[in-house]
Order: sequence, then structure tokens, then C-alpha cells
Amino acid sequence: MKPRVLSGMRPTGQLHLGHLVGALANWKQLQEQYECFFMVADYHALMSEYEHPERIREWTADNVADWLAGGIDPARSVVFRQSDVPEHAELFTMLSIVTPLGWVQRVPTYKEQLREIEGRDLATYGFLGYPVLQAADILLYKAHAVPVGEDQLPHLELAREIVRRLHALLKTEMFPEPKALLTEAPKLLGTDGRKMSKSYGNTMSLAAPEAEIRAVTQKMFTDPTRIKMTDPGHPATCNVCGYWKMFAPQRAARIWEECATSKRGCAQNKRELGDVLVELTEPFRRARSSGPSRQEIDRLLQQGAAKARAIASQTISEVKRAFGLSGDRAK
Repeated sequence: MKPRVLSGMRPTGQLHLGHLVGALANWKQLQEQYECFFMVADYHALMSEYEHPERIREWTADNVADWLAGGIDPARSVVFRQSDVPEHAELFTMLSIVTPLGWVQRVPTYKEQLREIEGRDLATYGFLGYPVLQAADILLYKAHAVPVGEDQLPHLELAREIVRRLHALLKTEMFPEPKALLTEAPKLLGTDGRKMSKSYGNTMSLAAPEAEIRAVTQKMFTDPTRIKMTDPGHPATCNVCGYWKMFAPQRAARIWEECATSKRGCAQNKRELGDVLVELTEPFRRARSSGPSRQEIDRLLQQGAAKARAIASQTISEVKRAFGLSGDRAK
């Protein structure tokens, strides 16, 4: 049996190049070595979007279409929607009972997101408990590993602490302690050189029309110290050159050398990068025009949920029996 992996994305908007670099490309490779569970984390999305939830279902369909275009294969992986598996909420409730409040309050991303996400009231019990729900997601399928970036390591360590606490309380070992699969993808900055974020408006949608891809590329920030084309460039600090290295590494060395020796101007650099990004995102545009319909995606998610529930219901039964509750599941 392959070791099991769980990962997910929140449907809070269209997927962009950062998702491709940070998750999708990695997910595609993981399918070769692991039994993969890929989850549309709509409960997690609701924790920040609860005041305006009307587009979550639409974003869910958009995101899954991009997953399929990016090489996620429902025949090899379980693709499902979190809210279609009620055991997530049930295990979240049980873990909330035994998780010390101080453990959750010390997770650094909680205070960071309260500061960074403006215009929304996130001082809620649900948002504070976000990492506990993540732990429930992982433990429900007894995942051996979770692909994460370094910023998510505190969340995974909390899940590991909860596992150890459960084992100590119940005097039995029920779950593996999930290990981190650190993604090796380099950090992709936004088109303006800042952290990539939908709230900054500096992303590039995977399914954007060709004209939009080129227009956004033309507006990208370049080397601020290079005023004239005859000035030598500094590719190591130029965001456009960083995109070349990430998305066309076989050409990047020559591009960087031409930039540093004033043989290539910024306008040419961005125009040719636009060609690269248009070609890169073509599968995602094609998925919009010829991929599965929304109804077909809903059916795919329901089929995935049935597979996920077959495992999740067993886990919940074990946990309830261990706590002295009824372990019989309703049919």
C-alpha cells in the first residue's frame, strides 16, 4: 500500500501562477508515489468569507477545473469537497474538546492573518480554531504526510501535538503522526514584486485570456535601478528575470546574461516572457472551453466524497468508541 497524503485548497477565488508553482505541480508528482486525497476546503474558505459566501460554489468548480487541467487524475486520486463529508465537522468538534486553548493561540499565522486581511471580521471562534479543523482533515484519513510550505509547519506541528495528546488520553494509538513534505518550489513574487496575494491585485489567473496574460506581463515591475537600455541590468533582483528562471529555466541563463550586459531591454524581456506564460497557461484556458461542465464537476466531487466517506466514517467510529460514545454510523 502506498503511504497516504492529504492536501487541499480554499476556494476563495481563481487559481493563479502561485498556486501552480506552490501546489499543483507538486500534487501532480505526488500521485506517482502516494495515495492522494485532494480536498476543496470550503469550510476553511467559509471561515474568512462567511459574510459573502455566495461565490464559494462557483470558485469550487473553477478551482477543480484547474486541478484537472494541471494533471490531477480522479482515477488515481480522491478529489472531493470538504463539506460533502460531514465527518470533518464531527472530528473537528471532538478535537476542539481536547485541544488546549493556548496551543491554538500560539499558532503564528492566526495573528498574522488578523493583521493582513482587512475589511473582514475574523475575530471569531471558527477562525481561531482553523488549525484544529486542519488537524481533523489530516487525521480523518490517517494521512502519513502533508505537503506544506514552511509557513504551514506550525499548523502541522499542532496536528502532531493533538495526536500525541489523544494517544495519552485514550491510552491507545490510533493515528500516525503526519510528517511534512516540504515543497521545494521557490517563492513566486507578485507581478509588482510584493508578496503574491489576491488582495494586492498582483496575481495572474491560470485561466486568464491570452490578451490579459500579455497585458499583466507588460505591467510587471522590472529592475528599478536600470533607467536606460544601455544601463547594465541586475537580473538577480529583477522580478521579470525571476519569472524567467522559474518558468523557462532552459532559457534563463542566456536571458540573464543578455540583461546584465545591456543586450536585452526590459520591454523585450516582458514581451517574450508573455509568450512563455501564454503557452504555460494554455491547458487551463482549454479546460474552460472544452473541459468538464459544472454539473460534471459536481458529479466528480460527489463520487470522490463517497470514497472519502468510506474511510472517514470508519475513523469517526473508532474515535467515538474510544471516547465511550456510540461508534455505530447512521446508514
